[in-house]
Amino acid sequence: MTAGVAVGKAILADGSGGFSLETIEVDPPASGEVRVAMVAAGVCHTDHASLHWPGPRVMGHEGAGYVEAIGEGVEALEIGQPVLLNWAMPCGHCFQCGHGAASLCERTHELDVPKLGNSRAHTGATRFRGQAIERSFHLGTFSKHALVRAEAVTPLPRTLALDTACILGCAVMTGVGSAINVAAIAPGDTVAVLGCGGVGLNVIQGARIAGARTIIAIDRVPTRLERATALGATHAIMPHAEDSDHAHLIAQVSALTEGRGADHAFEATGVPALAFLPLKLVRNGGNALQVSGAHGAATLTLTDLFWNKRYLTPLYGACVPSRDFPRLFDWIEQGQLEIAGLISHRYPMEALDLAFDDMLNGRSSKGVLHIA
Repeated sequence: MTAGVAVGKAILADGSGGFSLETIEVDPPASGEVRVAMVAAGVCHTDHASLHWPGPRVMGHEGAGYVEAIGEGVEALEIGQPVLLNWAMPCGHCFQCGHGAASLCERTHELDVPKLGNSRAHTGATRFRGQAIERSFHLGTFSKHALVRAEAVTPLPRTLALDTACILGCAVMTGVGSAINVAAIAPGDTVAVLGCGGVGLNVIQGARIAGARTIIAIDRVPTRLERATALGATHAIMPHAEDSDHAHLIAQVSALTEGRGADHAFEATGVPALAFLPLKLVRNGGNALQVSGAHGAATLTLTDLFWNKRYLTPLYGACVPSRDFPRLFDWIEQGQLEIAGLISHRYPMEALDLAFDDMLNGRSSKGVLHIA
């Protein structure tokens, strides 16, 4: 269908740690694309990190809205339909997609595979003051209008409120998917989760849905531990500040797991120094997973890998959109997956600085921006 250029507000990162609310232009969709009128977007640590990526750049990588224009060749969508955006866009043709690893799609990650084509990131489809700008993760959800590939769009049940469903596209998928798709938690397993923010809380929910017997939540913030318990944690541990080598924490987890350590331990703090701590919390032959995407230096003692321990850094919970999002929707409808209770704070676009401050200082578990 035809549509004109859309003009609306967007939050742009300048590449030097700053951001501002500006007016941008967004073209109508080309073949295989969809333009979405955004309603709400989740805020996470990755968005804060994007302040230092090359700019200017439309921020935001998880969100929900309504289809406002559809490009040629796009089927099964209609104008006005509520949709969820995701940044794992399987092209269906590259090496990784062919091996069932949709979240590693070589087109989405812009590897140099000529036959895959490009994402129009540099062709001027999104402009600020007449200059082409990029969209974070090819989405740019902190914007009234988001121009995306059709593979980024999943129809939402009309029973789900967009300002709640928006967090399904990253925090929920990453946490639940890491527990179920990657760790493959089985009924009766024991689980430890280090960090109970947006991702960690969803690891806990995934572990509960999978039937874990013992789920240990670990965090320094009491309110986060309270949320973790409400969402399925069977035990809550607040680490001691003086426990610098984590010996006491390791002993506590050991005591709760019959002296051998957890079957699965997850790091979801985003703190590089804690990236390898799950190896000390799991049993021999157990799974240690770093799901926060923490960047930076961390020290590993090789004996921490003894014996037969597996260390994994899953991306996006190994998401396959066509498989995983309908499953999440079903769990919500059945009352197994809670999303409204995950959101602790809501903000207008003008208050992104406050959203970041609350997040970085542990006052929020998950914040949502209302896009207007």
